[in-house]
Amino acid sequence: MAYHPPLHVSAADHQLVSDAVALAERHTSGEIVTVLARQSDGYDDIALVWASIISFVGMSLFALFPECTQGLYDRIIGGWGHGLTPNQWLGLVIAAGVLIWIAAWAAMLWRPLRLFLTPRSIRAARVRAKAINLFRVGAEGKTMGRTGVLLFVSLNEHRADIVADSEIANKVDPAIWGDAMAALIDHVRRNEAGKGMAEAVRQMGIVLAQHFPQDDDNPNELPDRLIEL
Repeated sequence: MAYHPPLHVSAADHQLVSDAVALAERHTSGEIVTVLARQSDGYDDIALVWASIISFVGMSLFALFPECTQGLYDRIIGGWGHGLTPNQWLGLVIAAGVLIWIAAWAAMLWRPLRLFLTPRSIRAARVRAKAINLFRVGAEGKTMGRTGVLLFVSLNEHRADIVADSEIANKVDPAIWGDAMAALIDHVRRNEAGKGMAEAVRQMGIVLAQHFPQDDDNPNELPDRLIEL
């Protein structure tokens, strides 16, 4: 039996976006591809960095407050404590650091926490990188006139990006897509990703029609349907 991944949006939203793409392309030789992902990156490196920072801070606190550390050690072993040698003290601090790192990493397995602790600039860069990669695989150079454009939405990051083929990029300033992006993000924040993507596609179609109007020989070279990852 074929595996069908869960939908991030409803079947009705899929139809809404697909219809918006088909309608927009009636007035332009441009080709619009829409891609939706739950999240653009796993941020494993961010989890690693945070676990290491927390572990380092914990080890530093143990080293800076040896009396508290000695008292905690005594309680753990039932009050039968004794003065630790320098090597024992170093081993205790390292062991504590390892345990703290493991605990922090375990907490970071909860992906919403990873995302929350990831700086906004890094999230934006990862979404952009994912969009560019998807564009290169699925749209770049796939049309006769190099007029493909990809709309990528990453739900968990509440971010989106538009990547255009060379002919579009040469004629359309990236700032022109601002209205489409603003409408999309506004809907995504209200949990209306389908409506947001459809509205963004409509506004993208208006821009494309101005610079790349429909011609007599304009086959449908890229899929109109919404692609989910």
